[in-house]
Amino acid sequence: MVQIWLIELLKGISRLFLHPIFYYLPFIAAVLGVTRVKRERKNFHVRAQDAYYELRQLIPIGLVLGLTLSILSITVGMTVPFAAILLIAIFTLLWSLTTNIRLMSPAYTVGAAFFTLIIFAENKWSIPLFTNAFHSLHDKVYPSVVILLALMLVAEGILIYKNGSNGSSPKLLKSKRGQNVGVHEVKRVWMLPLFMLIPGNALHLPFEWWPVFHLGAEKFSLILVPFAIGFHQQIQGMLPKKAIQLFGRRVIVLGAFTAIFSVAGYWYPLVSIVVAALAVIGRELLSLMQRMKDDTLPAYFSRKNHGLMILGVIPESPANKMDLQVGEIISKANGAAIRNEKDFYEALQKNRAHCKLEVLDTNGEVRFVQRALFEGDHHELGILFVQDDRSFDKKIG
Repeated sequence: MVQIWLIELLKGISRLFLHPIFYYLPFIAAVLGVTRVKRERKNFHVRAQDAYYELRQLIPIGLVLGLTLSILSITVGMTVPFAAILLIAIFTLLWSLTTNIRLMSPAYTVGAAFFTLIIFAENKWSIPLFTNAFHSLHDKVYPSVVILLALMLVAEGILIYKNGSNGSSPKLLKSKRGQNVGVHEVKRVWMLPLFMLIPGNALHLPFEWWPVFHLGAEKFSLILVPFAIGFHQQIQGMLPKKAIQLFGRRVIVLGAFTAIFSVAGYWYPLVSIVVAALAVIGRELLSLMQRMKDDTLPAYFSRKNHGLMILGVIPESPANKMDLQVGEIISKANGAAIRNEKDFYEALQKNRAHCKLEVLDTNGEVRFVQRALFEGDHHELGILFVQDDRSFDKKIG
């Protein structure tokens, strides 16, 4: 039995490399990184993070979550038809072509696959080259797909909460009043590798109670599936970390409620359809409410009379090493009061070997930071500010 499981585990891992999403997601992450750098250079003549940043965020945190969810799903014996895996991959590709990254959320990819699976099963339709996968479907609802949707929503919320605010990108916009304001934007894709039990002919039931949630099959196969999770959020009325983590918690709550009610679908199939629909609608409402609330708030990153607000900090720059944070306000530099960028850079020129700043943190408390400056250090300390009207118009013109 152990030998069979080990062999099937190795086979499942090898199947990962046959999945097109495994190769497609790095391409999407690379495109997001390149387009972000181009925009940042257009706004600031410098990029915040390098073009490989999104690519580096693609897999690491998803591996931990994927392993945890894999153990959970296999322990309870949650099986998903291969047709569902195929349809999820298809909708991931289709929604990505819209260039709207948030549509790669599990709510839209797994949700669309679930309802398409029902339609295909009822009409006995199939996809060329995968006829057998669809012919094995019965005229029934598959609650395990809804449970998969719930688990992935929880995973999406955790990824947003833990990783979404890291490296958020500063951006310049014109407000409704025509003033230059700063916003932060996150466009991110994550890969979530999950071991899934597929009805097949490799693994026998190791325990009488296993699997708990199954499709009626007695033998199963393991396959490591690279699921995609896309996220896009733009913030102008709050600190980006606070806003993104708040949104992540709400997605986690939505996923948790979806998981609780989706289990009832094994006894009442109609519940699965209702829960899946509510999960999709709920996820869309969360995004809509976030955008509407953000639009009603005054711009957080705007010009201040008592100093310069930090819109972005370049990694490994003097500002980063001085622990300056996004949202803090520089009120004095080398003893001189600061009201605009010109004042700031003139004050820096007073002492090219040393920099002392008076800063108001995000709690409104004053703190002092200082650092010796060395040859080769970024001449502007690596701080990004909301540009004045002339410089902004010049950069976007």
